[in-house]
Amino acid sequence: MARLGVNIDHVATLRNARGGSEPDPVAAAAIAELAGADQITIHLREDRRHIKDRDLHILRQTVQTRLNLEMAATDEMVEIALNVKPEACTLVPEKRAELTTEGGLDVRLHQEALKPYIEKLQAGGIIVSLFIDPDPDQIKAANKVGADYIEIHTGSFAEARDWKEEEEELIKLENAVKLARKLDLGVNAGHGLNYVNVKKVAAIGGIEEFNIGHSIMSRAILVGLHQAVRDMSELVRYA
Repeated sequence: MARLGVNIDHVATLRNARGGSEPDPVAAAAIAELAGADQITIHLREDRRHIKDRDLHILRQTVQTRLNLEMAATDEMVEIALNVKPEACTLVPEKRAELTTEGGLDVRLHQEALKPYIEKLQAGGIIVSLFIDPDPDQIKAANKVGADYIEIHTGSFAEARDWKEEEEELIKLENAVKLARKLDLGVNAGHGLNYVNVKKVAAIGGIEEFNIGHSIMSRAILVGLHQAVRDMSELVRYA
């Protein structure tokens, strides 16, 4: 069965909107774990727009499952990761102006720059995943630079305008999973997945972990965080 990673960045975004201390992403992480989350995922951005350094350090002390740190491939972030020691790091592209991560990392173009960062993190006992589009060339490049996992960017599938486009994107995801597994890469997936479309992706098989944030937090406003996580956990596990 696949694992569910719950991204709690949006909890921090809501807290920061008023500059106060509520809602607390640390408390949200605890509730998510009690509801069945297998992992807590956070993105420490360069501009610290949602998750703060303090959040990261407290979460490292309190998370009982696994902590996955999404981050840019920079000297600063690698140093922070080696100090905090999350179970996994997911390297993602990062632009200051974007509302959320807009696409996958161009591993093929940046192989020489990425490889030393990957090696440093792995030497520190951290599993390294690369957030990439379902592109064969990017998957091969991820294998070449020595990544442990890839996280397939499912945004194009989630944003499909009709059933035909959705089926085309689903085939790309299926082929990406097959190629990655053939290359002995672990496979995760995320971005734009919700309570309806996640079932089709989970049914592919071969995906070990789904990292989902916005949809869960949106549902949590209506039904509560515990129920929202529990519902998504069941969809991911039993698709």
